[in-house]
Amino acid sequence: MEKIVVLTGAGISAESGISTFRDANGLWENHDIMEVASPEGWRKNPSLVLDFYNARRRQLKEVKPNAGHTALVQLEEKYDVTIITQNVDNLHERAGSSHILHLHGELNKVRSTGNPSLIYDWHDDLHIGDLCEKGYQLRPHIVWFTEPVPNIVTAASICETADIMIIIGTSMQVYPAAGLLEYAPRLCKIFFIDPLPNLTPSLTTLDNLHVIQEKAGVGVPKVVASLLP
Repeated sequence: MEKIVVLTGAGISAESGISTFRDANGLWENHDIMEVASPEGWRKNPSLVLDFYNARRRQLKEVKPNAGHTALVQLEEKYDVTIITQNVDNLHERAGSSHILHLHGELNKVRSTGNPSLIYDWHDDLHIGDLCEKGYQLRPHIVWFTEPVPNIVTAASICETADIMIIIGTSMQVYPAAGLLEYAPRLCKIFFIDPLPNLTPSLTTLDNLHVIQEKAGVGVPKVVASLLP
């Protein structure tokens, strides 16, 4: 069975109503990104950070997977599929995909500030005073700016096994995620789906690149239809 590795970014979730950082001119809900997505922001104003992610968590309950998410599920009929996502939402899971690796954490999980290995499912608001079993404050299970990306090594190993790679809704310009392309086998067929593709040199030099200049909800079903009998 051939291996398909899917790399997804904010663009695939934007069509479900989740705003993207690049569409907001560097602001999320009028907050500078470093105020709500950095260790420094957490130390300075943890209540603001918790309020921000509580709002994101509530929003996630109101949105649904779109045609891009659901089309990817069909690929499992014929292929071994792993989705590597930069998104922290659970729309791939809710659409029905079986194998998802989250690079930047998950909105519906929290972890201990004193013992990062203590991770809990969490679907409601998180407050100051919510503690882990060891008595430490809980924080969003999100990889913030300047923090290491624990799953990047696993993601690179997965990319090395790809026969086909599908890139959806991500500029592939932000590292370390952008470096995953370097691990794709030389003969791997690559589909790049984005309404405004800004191709980096690492993409333009590929002989086996197929660019689909569409939003995910249109482009992903087209690619899936071309890959299924």
